Amino acid sequence: MSKRDYYEVLGVARNATEDELKKAYRRAAQKHHPDRNPGDASAEAAFKEAKEAYEVLSDGGKRRMYDQHGHRAFEHGMGGGNGGAGFGDVNDIFGDIFGDIFGGGRQRGPRRGADLRYVIELDLEEAVFGVEKRIDVPTLVACRPCDGSGAEDGKAERCKTCQGHGQVRMQRGIFAVQQACPSCGGRGQTIAKPCKTCHGNGRVQEDKVLQVKIPAGVDNGDRIRLSGEGEAGPPGGPPGDLYVEVSVREHPIFQRDGNDLYCEVPVRFSQAALGADIVVPTLDGEALIKVPLETQTGKQFRLRGKGVKSVRSHSHGDLLCRVVVETPVNLTARQRDLLKEFEATFEGEHGARHSPRSSGFLDGVKAFWDRMTS
Repeated sequence: MSKRDYYEVLGVARNATEDELKKAYRRAAQKHHPDRNPGDASAEAAFKEAKEAYEVLSDGGKRRMYDQHGHRAFEHGMGGGNGGAGFGDVNDIFGDIFGDIFGGGRQRGPRRGADLRYVIELDLEEAVFGVEKRIDVPTLVACRPCDGSGAEDGKAERCKTCQGHGQVRMQRGIFAVQQACPSCGGRGQTIAKPCKTCHGNGRVQEDKVLQVKIPAGVDNGDRIRLSGEGEAGPPGGPPGDLYVEVSVREHPIFQRDGNDLYCEVPVRFSQAALGADIVVPTLDGEALIKVPLETQTGKQFRLRGKGVKSVRSHSHGDLLCRVVVETPVNLTARQRDLLKEFEATFEGEHGARHSPRSSGFLDGVKAFWDRMTS
């Protein structure tokens, strides 16, 4: 079976920098490492493929040979030699990458449980004023029969493979990698009598019910951290955290931009022409705006302090109301007659003074056609 292109394996361009290669391999190693995908043969194969690609492309000499000859460069000893990165440099790179996976290249003891993310949907009013919500989070919790130890009798023995360190050092040519012990999974201990409920894992799947207090003023993308409410750690390990991410539903009246709120206020053209007092909604009641005579569509009124109180300070945003002049519908015969009579008053040159935008538009059209026909 032919091998995939090393650049394709890591998902980088052929001119990728050393830093880009390292970041790409870090992502692949974290995603496909066997410790994170127990029993998944495809993940193990992907991890090995990424490791092989990085070993070649991170070495300047090997990369040049690969760019010239492809995979044939390393057949029949063609890629031998001691060029490229030194032993210390390679260990530093792998120590950094595997440190992210195991919590530090030389860390001992049980690993921490995984952090979780939960998206909670809120109405705009709930986000603005704050609310308490119940959420059901599917997660791994400590097994109750064995109290999270994984052992039926609560007893564990020191792992004979790693001597209780939880990690072993693997040497392959010039590469030396410290990784979780395959016998104990990095715990440093083995269990003679696994718990019948969790089968020695120390954790079971369960829906955890939590009450979450959402502070006033949160917005889309804001996160609330609940310490220790993530996945339970492996036996002896601390739990991870739960991050509750806010998603605010679309509101039928208001749109939010930061701490300001926006809304459109429809008015009749007679109100816009003659002026009127208009009642507009706010999140905590109503307010009155005075529409002056001869108001045009798009005129905006600012109601200070009627927006959102910031979740990070004591400042309030504003409510901005945009006037939209509405064309009347379902007219009676009398109303149509009045409008015809009203429209007749605009006939003649003097009508232009009552419609500045229309006259300006017509002047622009005339100038346009003059340029086109000249």
